[in-house]
Amino acid sequence: MSDPVRAVLGQVLAVAIAIALGALVILAVGESPVRVFRVLFLGAFGDATKIAGTLLQTTPILVCGIAACISLRAGLFNIGVEGQLFMGGFAAAWIGFGFSLPPVFHVLLGLAVAALAGLAWIAIPAFFRARYGANEVVSTILSNYVAVLLTSYLTIFLFKRPGGWSETPPIHESAYLPAIFDFSRLNWGIVIGLALAVGVWFYFRATPRGYAITTMGSNPKFAEYGGIDIRRQGFAVLLVSGAVGGLAGGIEALGVHRRFMEGFAPGFGFDGVIAALLANGHPLGTIVTALFFGALRNGSLLLEVDTNASREIITVIQALIILAVSAQILMRRRADSTAGERRWKF
Repeated sequence: MSDPVRAVLGQVLAVAIAIALGALVILAVGESPVRVFRVLFLGAFGDATKIAGTLLQTTPILVCGIAACISLRAGLFNIGVEGQLFMGGFAAAWIGFGFSLPPVFHVLLGLAVAALAGLAWIAIPAFFRARYGANEVVSTILSNYVAVLLTSYLTIFLFKRPGGWSETPPIHESAYLPAIFDFSRLNWGIVIGLALAVGVWFYFRATPRGYAITTMGSNPKFAEYGGIDIRRQGFAVLLVSGAVGGLAGGIEALGVHRRFMEGFAPGFGFDGVIAALLANGHPLGTIVTALFFGALRNGSLLLEVDTNASREIITVIQALIILAVSAQILMRRRADSTAGERRWKF
């Protein structure tokens, strides 16, 4: 059996184990697992409106997952996608309500500034990783909390809409990311996410620089022996990963909320990282795993209406998936004779 097939089967098994354990939790709260999973499925794919809602939830998870895939391919772990999403969302909203510009240019500028905000937010962890070898997992995960609190401060004390909730003024219509359907907020962000997935896959598969990054992630010592500057490459990869994370926030701000608010898009960054891990760092596989998590999120909206189970059961299932996937990664690393040469094996 080839390594890619073995990896896919391992991830499917991890999800199956997590769902089975989730079923036990559902039984423990006095509800039928079959009924709960049926409600989840119908809530996610029951009709055109629900399918559009699922794709709407999938979009930020997919783009955040691609951001995580980019860093994972280089053997780096950008766990700060959530913070980059918040910074990108605020930056895009600021461009949206702070400037009056022609329609198409306004949208493109908002998305570009969102990407730049995400890039800037990861620049310090990336620098310390490249210059001093600091662990990017610790620095990026800590930056999440700073980003959430900083954007909340800016929203409440500097840009709060008069007489409103903790949110900025709405963006101008010229900055709207166009919707695909009249009956849903699903927008062209899903197309951007799919294009990113295909583009990143092609880049890593068919370009010399993509091959160099993949080699660096697989075996840093071999890559360095082959003449690859792993410090410079790692710095650049983290910057691109952060930019894509910021772009995810821009899509949410301009296409869904059309403003920035406290608690903006909670959890999408972390879900994206999980989706990338579950896809084994493969951009095209992340499309499937992001859709899975989007369906869980959207389907859970009906749980407390049609069942006795809480929506938090979805959080439990996601946590179980994390544990199952992490256990599988550790087992693969232990079985790999070259694991000592690698920081992460994907």
